[in-house]
Amino acid sequence: MPRSSKNMQRILETILDFLNNYQEENGFPPSIREIGDRINVSSTSQVSFYLNKLREKEYIEKNAHQSRSLRITEEGLKLLGIEQIAESLWNIPLVGRIVAGAPLPMPDDPTYDPDSTIEVARSLFGLNEKPEDLFALEVDGDSMIDAMVNDGDIVIFHRQNQVNNGEMAAIWIDEDNETTLKYFYKESDHYRLQPANPTMQDIIIPKSKNVSVMGKVVAVVRQVTTA
Repeated sequence: MPRSSKNMQRILETILDFLNNYQEENGFPPSIREIGDRINVSSTSQVSFYLNKLREKEYIEKNAHQSRSLRITEEGLKLLGIEQIAESLWNIPLVGRIVAGAPLPMPDDPTYDPDSTIEVARSLFGLNEKPEDLFALEVDGDSMIDAMVNDGDIVIFHRQNQVNNGEMAAIWIDEDNETTLKYFYKESDHYRLQPANPTMQDIIIPKSKNVSVMGKVVAVVRQVTTA
């Protein structure tokens, strides 16, 4: 059955929008069947036909040797009204250091000023992220090395005062004026701050102390060293 060019374009744009939203929500692209469900098509060969059309138009790319490897190209992003998102850069405020070890007082570090920033690729973040909601801290210590966060790395946080159990966050212990970077757990009668280093123990803080979440880790900028 012939397909009108207008109807074809509508289907392709629907698939492209679904790919983008699914990737944003799940961190990986949808399956062929999930795409078919979105456009009410049960035939996987027909879905593949539409995906081939998207590739021909250079709206998507796919690694032939890897499953679920669909990626929207710059042309595809432009069609969705998201121009050059993969190439744009954000300047994130670099506001100080955070201890990846036992909680220590937040240092009054004169090397950081209100104009200190770190330039990072916009593509590191979700499409709904806003630069004004982000801040960066330099890591001091090695308690999170098994999470690939090393001494000297720059960690970027989304500014928020709550996280789910098990998420990595910047934690402020108000009473002691101390801060630390750990996996955060709120448990029955205490807070548990868990390192990612087998040589270190969990930090247990009673709920009588006021513990605040400063932000959740959303990206890590590695410190590259050369011999």
